[in-house]
Amino acid sequence: MSEKAIITCSITGALTDPVQHSVPVTPEQLAAEARIAHDAGASIIHIHFRNQEPGKGHVPSWDPKVAKDCIDAILAECPDLIINQSTGVVGPKYQGALDCIRAIKPEMAACNAGSLNYLKVKADGSWAWPPMMFDNDPAKISDFLAVMAETRTKPEFECFDVGIVRCVGMYSKVGMYKGPLEYNFVMGVESGMPADADLLPILIKLMLPDASWQTTLIGRTEIWPVHRRTAELGGHLRSGLEDTFYLPDGKKVRSNGPLIEQLATYAREAGREVASPAEARAMLHLRH
Repeated sequence: MSEKAIITCSITGALTDPVQHSVPVTPEQLAAEARIAHDAGASIIHIHFRNQEPGKGHVPSWDPKVAKDCIDAILAECPDLIINQSTGVVGPKYQGALDCIRAIKPEMAACNAGSLNYLKVKADGSWAWPPMMFDNDPAKISDFLAVMAETRTKPEFECFDVGIVRCVGMYSKVGMYKGPLEYNFVMGVESGMPADADLLPILIKLMLPDASWQTTLIGRTEIWPVHRRTAELGGHLRSGLEDTFYLPDGKKVRSNGPLIEQLATYAREAGREVASPAEARAMLHLRH
């Protein structure tokens, strides 16, 4: 078990409409929420960039200037925070995500480690959105890893299903990535792994030795027992307005703060302290 728990705040997400939900979009809003998350115990901010034009805040942006403005604002408010950039792009046009990595040189970035049919069905039996493939083939992954090596950015391998966990080990074995591995078990996407604590021992068993891991849990109140079990098994913790709006008692939140506070509580109840940003850097072998 890792003695201290590293907490990541998934501060805003990719598509949540700020008109409907109180997600931060502008650099100023992101900086304010980053401060709240930092003070609640988060060492890492996982960030998606949004279009800054009026009325377009629900649209992703891969403009390097937008990315830099957002990161500059966050680090001006909390200089010690670790930035973890999202890189999720559907389709073959992903140069913008690579450009953003080069522009901000984050200490960490998501590396989506395999493809997934991204599906959801509504109660009436219809698709919640048109069926789509979240495509992450080895050539695409290799392109992201090459740029991360150039910027000295540590990849966090996002695993949406059990087979993807096994693929990460293969990327390491063939030399696509050389370094300590960080797995992120993404659970709760309806066409991926369910948010089920019974899966955790299996996923841990499939990792390469000496790797670290965390869970990303997407859903409502059903995710919280899995967060607790993650803390008990030595994993690192992530939550935020990208992943949920609900606390264990079903109360809806309007800020990242209460979600991060709940993770910190679970870590301490499991007998673990919450890592500071400096401690997290050392544990994850990051450059600052």
